[in-house]
Amino acid sequence: MFKLVEEYAGVGDLDADGEVIRRVRYRIARYQGMAEGSGLPIPGLHRIEGSIDTSSDLGCLIGAPVTLRLEDGRALGITIASPDGRVLAKGHGPSRCLCC
Repeated sequence: MFKLVEEYAGVGDLDADGEVIRRVRYRIARYQGMAEGSGLPIPGLHRIEGSIDTSSDLGCLIGAPVTLRLEDGRALGITIASPDGRVLAKGHGPSRCLCC
């Protein structure tokens, strides 16, 4: 089970291999994994969904791991899922556990 914990919106940079590809407008929601029954958060388990808008074609970036740098300086590892800018990410948050 996942619970919405944060929403981000603004203008940021899309990076690949440490280089800025382009500026994008983003709207992102972050969901935290929760344990069934107890409702306690599962450390590191999250899902990111949302979209980015850009005047450029994103087709060449579909499926490639990229980094979205938010206005507040945080960075999210995302995958562009469609040409219209839909983004997804699942797994561990900014600080990884030692299990993988």
